Amino acid sequence: MNTKIWDAYLTDIDKQVYDKAGFGKSVGFGQRPAILVIDVQYRTLGEKPAPILEAMDSYPTACGERGWEAVSHIKQILDAAREKGFPVLYPVVERKNEFDTGRWKDKIPGMVGDAHRIGNRGTEVVEEVAPQPGDMIVSKRYASAFFGTPLMTYLNDLDVDTLIVTGATTSGCVRSTVVDGFSYGFRVIVPEDAVYDRGEVSHAVNLFDMKSKYADVLSTDEVIQTISKLPSRK
Repeated sequence: MNTKIWDAYLTDIDKQVYDKAGFGKSVGFGQRPAILVIDVQYRTLGEKPAPILEAMDSYPTACGERGWEAVSHIKQILDAAREKGFPVLYPVVERKNEFDTGRWKDKIPGMVGDAHRIGNRGTEVVEEVAPQPGDMIVSKRYASAFFGTPLMTYLNDLDVDTLIVTGATTSGCVRSTVVDGFSYGFRVIVPEDAVYDRGEVSHAVNLFDMKSKYADVLSTDEVIQTISKLPSRK
């Protein structure tokens, strides 16, 4: 039996309930995917792979080495997607001032600092998966990559039918984007080893919940195997 990261947190009753209700069926890929790389910035990772508490000394919102492990998988997906000519979009937090934080300035004061402001190194996409010519940056202020951004217009122009959602954090901006993407009618794919979070439990349980309701949760290898068989969009 294939053990999943969330299995350790589910009771037998949980499993029976979700199975009996019919949650978690596979939707599969369409023919025209786009890759979303959400908030893979120094502010969510730190300057280098390091234990999370050490990484937080530089950026309070950094996830440390658990995020850097996901970066290597994101790079593999990007390499495969670019080979096929699939579009890549980078929804990233870039705030002008404290007013761009909304209620986050009350709920999470660490979101207010200069590291989250336009032009600060904290908002740069890490070098290992930096945008390439032809990729699109989607500047956002809040959790969902759709909220208050032109993302939907871009996806319509690109005739996208499938979103492959990578990045951070699993329980926050990834999940919010997945739910909105699903609500807009996209097929949504989450590579479980290409997303990351600062909390192990929230990472695992949100993967389970997205898999149950909104997305297909697969491994990076499974994602690459599938997109390699899709028609090129070059």
